[in-house]
Amino acid sequence: MLTQSEVDALIAIQKKRAEERLYNFPLAGDTLTIPIISVDEKESFLIDINRGRIRLTKCTYQERHRGTIILVRLDVDGRPHTNPEVSSVPLSYLVPYNGQTVQCPHLHLYIEGFMDKWAMPAPSDKFPRIIDLYTTLDDFFRYCNVIELPLIQRGLF
Repeated sequence: MLTQSEVDALIAIQKKRAEERLYNFPLAGDTLTIPIISVDEKESFLIDINRGRIRLTKCTYQERHRGTIILVRLDVDGRPHTNPEVSSVPLSYLVPYNGQTVQCPHLHLYIEGFMDKWAMPAPSDKFPRIIDLYTTLDDFFRYCNVIELPLIQRGLF
């Protein structure tokens, strides 16, 4: 388990593409996983893009560390998420969402002791064009501090 300060540092560290390769943005029902590394090449990450099969606007973007630890996840046009209800909220910005159900689009962040079990509304200043899955992916890369973006071919929905 990671501490909150470790997670915050992992999210904040500058990252770049791990490979000079062209990826295809996934079609409906498909998934794409892209390796990302820190600029100093000491840390490795995975960025996942999961597309809905029936609802074409449903998409999940997530950043993982060590293969399984979800640091950040953005759910676009999916099911609502209900947060834990606790007597002592782990971080002050989560207080309004204690025990609340959060509609999509919402953002999950790793919270020490809870992993990715908390969500909050996706900040519109960070994800201003949420209905455009391509630009939202670029916004997600920026949110995760990826400064050298992977090469992704944008296909048809």
